[in-house]
Amino acid sequence: MANQKGGVGKTTTAVNLAAALAIAGFSVLLIDMDPQGNASTGLGVTRANRHGGTYNLLMDGDLGDEAIRATPVPGLSLLASDGDLAGAEVELVPEAKREFRLKNALADLPEFAAYHVILLDCPPGLGLLTLNALVASNGVIVPLQCEFYALEGISSLMHTIEAVRRRFNAGLRLSGILLTMFDRRNSLSGLVEKDARDHFGDWVFDITIPRNIRVSEAPSHGIPVLLYDPKSPGAMSYTALGAEIAKKEKIVQADRVKIDG
Repeated sequence: MANQKGGVGKTTTAVNLAAALAIAGFSVLLIDMDPQGNASTGLGVTRANRHGGTYNLLMDGDLGDEAIRATPVPGLSLLASDGDLAGAEVELVPEAKREFRLKNALADLPEFAAYHVILLDCPPGLGLLTLNALVASNGVIVPLQCEFYALEGISSLMHTIEAVRRRFNAGLRLSGILLTMFDRRNSLSGLVEKDARDHFGDWVFDITIPRNIRVSEAPSHGIPVLLYDPKSPGAMSYTALGAEIAKKEKIVQADRVKIDG
């Protein structure tokens, strides 16, 4: 999940899409690439218990003891964002092949071979953490909040994706644009949806994610909304999104597919 804007539902989507795919029977790993660590919090991992996580993977090319941990969702594992990750942007600058640190680690370590899906939750912005995620991934899901100025900045992200494709990762593609915080009672949401579908066509997922208080409440309990209130509109939308993505990406139990976050 990538978008240089914050507050668009990126982490919420990463956590709940990962949960939806795991509940559907896939083996899923969510890698928290954001120094804020909200995806880790949303899956019940406290800040004091995030040692040996994403920072070690990027800087040492290795995993600390028990770095990949189980979550409340069977089939969903997490590589947490630890406190040191905030300094990784600066520490990576002098490193050789700094853009390929994550890709090489994912390819070299046998722990990652067991997963059907690896999701990466990127920080807002287009720095080295996001760049590493783009270089390591097959596809990018772009959450787009249904608000004024929603489409601003998307062109910059598209240019970044194209630049990464040309220079570092020829297999990178746009997996889709996801409309989030959609409110059918608000005419602005409908206008944003129309503009997005007119401009991006089939790149926009059929499923939209509604504004739903249950989605907002779930992280404070350390579980995805699919466990917190599985019958809520938000949970049902993420379940449907998981099915749409599994079909679109042709994810099957025998394959492993990385979808960028």
